[in-house]
Amino acid sequence: MDNNLRAIDADAHQLSQVIINLLLNAVDAIEENGQIVITSQNDAEGRAQVSVKDNGIGISHENLDKIFDPFFTTKEPGKGTGLGLSVSARIVQYFGGEISVESKKGEGSVFIITFA
Repeated sequence: MDNNLRAIDADAHQLSQVIINLLLNAVDAIEENGQIVITSQNDAEGRAQVSVKDNGIGISHENLDKIFDPFFTTKEPGKGTGLGLSVSARIVQYFGGEISVESKKGEGSVFIITFA
């Protein structure tokens, strides 16, 4: 974690909920020897960034545009509500940030949260 991270004007409990949601999804995506990495930094434009990266199953190209939609899930019935990423995106946006994802099926995903 970057000790010089720009201050984020947001509710700590709500931001914790976002990170927990991303971590829970990453845990579901990784295999037995999978890895999850959380980083924080200021980007080249001085914006605070937090990322959650895993080397799990990844997200298919056709699902990337849907993952932040309410009730969208790829989990088996009864295993997920499809609200975690939707709620997380709304929290981040409420505090003036944005959340994006880069993923490749079979190689993992990285979720990047950026605050101006």
